Amino acid sequence: MAKKSSLGRGLDSLFVDNSLDEKLADSSGKTLVRLSKIEPNPDQPRREFEIEALSELADSISRNGLIQPIIVRPGANEGYYTIIAGERRWRASKMAGLIEIPVIIMDIDDKKSAELALIENIQREDLNPIEEAKAYRLLINEYDLTQSEVAEQVGKSRVTVTNALRILELPEEILTMISSGSLTTGHGRAILGLKDESEMLPLARRAANDELSVRSLEEAVRRINSKKPPKTEALSGEKAQLKEYYKAIENKATEKLGSRVKIADSSKKKSISIQFTDSRELEDILVRLCGNTIFDDIK
Repeated sequence: MAKKSSLGRGLDSLFVDNSLDEKLADSSGKTLVRLSKIEPNPDQPRREFEIEALSELADSISRNGLIQPIIVRPGANEGYYTIIAGERRWRASKMAGLIEIPVIIMDIDDKKSAELALIENIQREDLNPIEEAKAYRLLINEYDLTQSEVAEQVGKSRVTVTNALRILELPEEILTMISSGSLTTGHGRAILGLKDESEMLPLARRAANDELSVRSLEEAVRRINSKKPPKTEALSGEKAQLKEYYKAIENKATEKLGSRVKIADSSKKKSISIQFTDSRELEDILVRLCGNTIFDDIK
């Protein structure tokens, strides 16, 4: 089963180990470019830049200059360049009043540029939780990576990536609350535990307004879930206990496999199902369950 090269580790070196800048300079060229000739990447995953943090970086750049060059590629218009990585440094350099800054020029296509920008932003932890989750989803949907490959590229655990993607199942208003900091991802995960999706938004608003802790919110979710549904028979004690047992297994298996697990147990149907997004993720799940030799006799 072929695996993609580790772009994540390469980018980690690129943006943490300055010695690699010198290697890139030998092949791609390090040069000074006027700020007016540099344009931001329209596919930049980060949409929010904290003014206070930018001001602090601008003050540092005013005193010391821009020590680490940004990475650019030739733009659509001759003589102009588009940022691959380093938009925050570019913005701060403008605030500091610089006329030109050092850059490293890389000649790569749109797809590779967007992929590198996504991974660089995730590795630098410059994104808010929702931007980060959407970046993971974009790497999976647009660049044909599995959750395991995304985790490897950005230096995160697979469970971290899976949990981040689950947050995107919340209503958009709740995602906005998390982006703005009114709620945390811990609040979001607690709200995902609600059985009735119509309860999500009202509970999220109450959590934000009343500044509920995650633990208090989890208690509220348990209370709401424990309410007897109208016009239905209550489950017997044994059946209710079995249902809770299955739910605990589903949650634990989902966490371990990084894929949604569902158990069905009725008089007509008894089954376990595991969701996957593509063939590579299916293969990864089967290897986890059955071992590395499962594909030995399959052509």
